Amino acid sequence: MDNIDFYKYKDIVELHILDFLPEVDHKSITVYEAMKYSLSAGGKRLRPSLLLASCEFAGGDINNAIPYACAAEYIHTYSLIHDDLPAMDNDDIRRGLPTNHKVYGEATAILAGDGLLTSAFEAMNKDMLLYFDSDIQLKRRVKASYELAKGAGCRGMVAGQIADIEAENKQCSKEMLDYININKTAALIVASIRAGAHLGGANEKMLRDLTGYAEFLGLAFQIKDDILDVTGVETDMGKKSGGDKSKNKSTYPGCYGLDASRNRLKELTENAITVLEPYYDEAEFFTKLANELSVRIK
Repeated sequence: MDNIDFYKYKDIVELHILDFLPEVDHKSITVYEAMKYSLSAGGKRLRPSLLLASCEFAGGDINNAIPYACAAEYIHTYSLIHDDLPAMDNDDIRRGLPTNHKVYGEATAILAGDGLLTSAFEAMNKDMLLYFDSDIQLKRRVKASYELAKGAGCRGMVAGQIADIEAENKQCSKEMLDYININKTAALIVASIRAGAHLGGANEKMLRDLTGYAEFLGLAFQIKDDILDVTGVETDMGKKSGGDKSKNKSTYPGCYGLDASRNRLKELTENAITVLEPYYDEAEFFTKLANELSVRIK
């Protein structure tokens, strides 16, 4: 991507990504090292960057949103560690490196994922403790934490993951395929954007508009991932291609073909951009990002 603003947000995330991991006793240092391993492996940092961007878009100070941005990445990284486990997708490579369980073993990888998930909420709750004397600021933070909890849980990402597993080796309807990906992937993207909007003090109209943008963007992002699994190059993506087909996953290209998938991707990207058109140049970051994500190679 050549989006300068995106890298501004991403650089902030990279600078602080380890700051909110709790200190652990040396006797349990292995789990900390496993958590740090996957967090430090790079990645797009899309969700935390979107959280910071939506906070700033709503008029907030992004420095106040950093704990929540890092929490979003902790949640995302935990989900990747667990996704890669033999009981799930059984992947060997993630972000160009051996997956967590290949380095630390399955048991430690499970605990590292658990540690990252709980550390996300520890980071957000610790920040809330600083604002007991400000009802407005505290309420914004509670709302942000709730959005991330909902997006990550059994009404969001977890719901999509179980539906994804149960759809393997089956002919999947369009409605079920959308359900899987709206939850598995889009839910945490929506949650990150809504969390940032709350932290920035967005009004109801802006919150609705950002939510609409996020819903279209999240689904488009997953369709592009499905396409890249067919057409992508492993060295570019940092993970193996062709995994969906080998596991008989229900994907857009698998169910509808590449051409139809590309058309759906284009439609969703255009819809995302249209939602924020009333904001003109103020929404340039989001417009540009939607376009760039639709043509990415990794």
